[in-house]
Amino acid sequence: MPLQLSTELGKVMITDDCIAVLAGSAALECYGLVGMASRKQLKDGIAELLGRDNLSRGVEVRHENERLLIDLHIIVSYGTKISEVAHNIQTKVKYVLNDVIGLEVDQVHIFVQGVRVLK
Repeated sequence: MPLQLSTELGKVMITDDCIAVLAGSAALECYGLVGMASRKQLKDGIAELLGRDNLSRGVEVRHENERLLIDLHIIVSYGTKISEVAHNIQTKVKYVLNDVIGLEVDQVHIFVQGVRVLK
């Protein structure tokens, strides 16, 4: 469901895929995040690490009662504090979506689907 913003110059339609890509790229800038995980292809407890081409596959944008909710499925780096990484991602995603698009994001849910040991 595209989001519609009205300005004095006209209407702007923003798709959920656009919001998902912006949220995913904002999350990847945070320390401790290895990458996005596929939310649909979790098999045998192994999360598939997605590249930059597939950012929207690791992000789900939902609209509930006129509120914008974002779910991020991530893989974190071994040795980082997961709660701090998640908090930093939540803050960054909210800031970027508010700054770039002007959206008020109500909640950003983080689903840690794996820990990657970097070599």
